[in-house]
Amino acid sequence: MSDLTRRDVLKLSAWTAGAAGAVSFPKCAVAAAPAPDGRKLKVIFAGAHPDDMEGAAGGTMARYADQGHDVVSLYLTRGEAGMKGKSHEEAATIRSGQAEKACAILKIRPLFCGQIDGTTEVNPARYDDFRKIIVEEQPDLVYTFWPINSHRDHRAVFTLVYDAYLKAKQGFDLVFCETSGAQLFTPTHYVDITAAEPRKREACFSHTWYKDRPDLDLYTMVDGLHRSRGQQAGCKYAEAFIRHSKNRGGDLPLPVARS
Repeated sequence: MSDLTRRDVLKLSAWTAGAAGAVSFPKCAVAAAPAPDGRKLKVIFAGAHPDDMEGAAGGTMARYADQGHDVVSLYLTRGEAGMKGKSHEEAATIRSGQAEKACAILKIRPLFCGQIDGTTEVNPARYDDFRKIIVEEQPDLVYTFWPINSHRDHRAVFTLVYDAYLKAKQGFDLVFCETSGAQLFTPTHYVDITAAEPRKREACFSHTWYKDRPDLDLYTMVDGLHRSRGQQAGCKYAEAFIRHSKNRGGDLPLPVARS
C-alpha cells in the first residue's frame, strides 16, 4: 500500500465534510449479524502484497473472524520488491513473517500464491494456478481490489480473481475493497469497524518493513480514510466496499448500510 497519500486523505475528508450537509448518508448498523442462513462461511480477502488487505479491510476481516467464519488473507506475492537494501529473499522472509503476525492478531489464516512483487503475471498458466487455489478453498465470498487502480499488482490480482469468478459461474459472491491507488470508487456498502479498529491498528502496526521509507506512513493514511468513511456512514470508523450486482446473496453477512 503506497499510492494513497496524505493529500488524498485530506481531499476525501474535505469532500465528506462538504457533502454531509447536502447528502443523507446511510447509517452503519451496530449489532452483529449472522450469515444469511446461519452457517459458517469461507471468506477470502485477496490482495497483492503483505499489508494490503489488513489496511483495506482489516476491521471487516476481524468481524468475520469474531462471528466464527473461516477467513483467509490471500497474498499474491510476499512483498519481495518492497524493501530497499534487501534482496527479494530477505524482503519476502521479513514481510511474510509480518503478515503471519498480523493474521494471528485478526484471527485469520494467511495464504501465499507464489508470484513475485513487481513482476506479477496474468497469463493462461497464472489464471489456472490461481483458479486452483480458489477451487481448493471453496469460498462463499471473495473480497479483492476495485479494478480501476493505479498499481499494476493490484490490477493483476483483480484480474485473476475475476477470471476465477467467471470460471466458477458466479459460484461465490464478489466484493471490491477500497485501497491505495483506487480510482472512481463509489461505495455501495459500509461496515462499521469501530469495535474492531484497535485490532486492525495492531495488525497494521505488525508491518514494520516500511519504517525505512519516509514517504510512507501506513496507518495514518488508512486511519484518515476510515474516519472519513465512518463520517459518511454515521459511525466512528467504517470500511467501504462495492458489492457486485450479480451476487447471489442479497447483502453482505455483516453489519452494513447501503448507500
